[in-house]
Amino acid sequence: MTTHPHPPWPYALLDITAHRPVPFRQFVLKVHGRCNLDCTYCYLYQGPDHGWRDRPASTPARTVRRTAARIAEHVRTHRLDAIRIELHGGEPLLTGPDPVLAYVDAVRAAVDCRVTATVQTNGTRLTDRALDRLAGAGVRVGLSLDGGRAAHNARRVDHAGRPAWPAARAAARRLAARPESYAGILCTIDLAADPLDVYPSLLELRPPGVDFLLPHANWDRSPPGLPSSPPGRHRPHPTPYGDWLAALFDAWWDEERLTTRIRLFQEIAGLLLGAPSRAEAVGLSPMAAVVVETDGAIEQVDSLRSAYEGASETGLDVYEHSFDDALRHPGVAARQLGERALAEECLACPVGKVCGGGNYVHRYAPGTGFRHPSVYCADLERLVRHIAHRLQRTSGKAR
Repeated sequence: MTTHPHPPWPYALLDITAHRPVPFRQFVLKVHGRCNLDCTYCYLYQGPDHGWRDRPASTPARTVRRTAARIAEHVRTHRLDAIRIELHGGEPLLTGPDPVLAYVDAVRAAVDCRVTATVQTNGTRLTDRALDRLAGAGVRVGLSLDGGRAAHNARRVDHAGRPAWPAARAAARRLAARPESYAGILCTIDLAADPLDVYPSLLELRPPGVDFLLPHANWDRSPPGLPSSPPGRHRPHPTPYGDWLAALFDAWWDEERLTTRIRLFQEIAGLLLGAPSRAEAVGLSPMAAVVVETDGAIEQVDSLRSAYEGASETGLDVYEHSFDDALRHPGVAARQLGERALAEECLACPVGKVCGGGNYVHRYAPGTGFRHPSVYCADLERLVRHIAHRLQRTSGKAR
């Protein structure tokens, strides 16, 4: 396991002895450990963690089989009736659909439950033939884009600096023609892009849903466009991301008919109305996802690597350990504690139960770990209050 100067979590501050683990239902399976793109903002290949260099470029068949057996063990132990597997990379379609389909087949053959399979791709290798084969196997496809125009995707280039957009646009058109195979779009927010241009441009690609993501940052590495500051709930504070998302929410909410899901908005609206959360970005529901790397290492979610080298590691692997072993790892347990893992500022915050402290990854500060408000704290409060106000106005009109 990689050593590092900063503790991953101040475990002494948390009581996890009474923690009842929630079984994993989402398995992020790495097909390839390399990518054909060199996106300028990539937290995985441009960030502080370089552990990917020491792992196999692709997952060996032996590791695929062992992972499938461990997933089946977990399903049996917890009597799960359904799981999700997410095929990721690097770029999971780097060498075509065969490795993805082999992994899916191995898991489906091993488990006795319903398996929903999705591959998350940059789209540059999604040919007609590849899509035919994925669709034939019931594997849905998610695209990673920064918007629906070339200018929005200027940061997404290959290793020679060539734009990925022409191939990605072609992939989006193929998926629009196959809605049963289209899982949606992941879009990282870029403040330089106008949300009222980004949103309609994505609608032109006809995704069933869009998940807008805040750039991975923390109290050590400030988000683009935000000043550096010590951990805490700072007021007043600039809210460029909250403003960006609030403008986008209004455009989405004011449509005559909501045909495209935006998960972040739906999650916040649901939480305000009393529903439980289902995403890690907001709310307090326990994290039930785990990653298996190309060498069989069992890890926490990739985004932790944006904090420091080794942040996602558990020291476990599918050859020697079960997924129940991973459930007992302190880092995993901490993400299933709900309010008990929040900072004092979050517990006292009027929107704390909706925000949920924000994405766990965005709470990190060197030396003191993750028990802080999100570095996007003010932005999240701005967005939550804005959505609450719009919901209130809508219910008032309904009366």
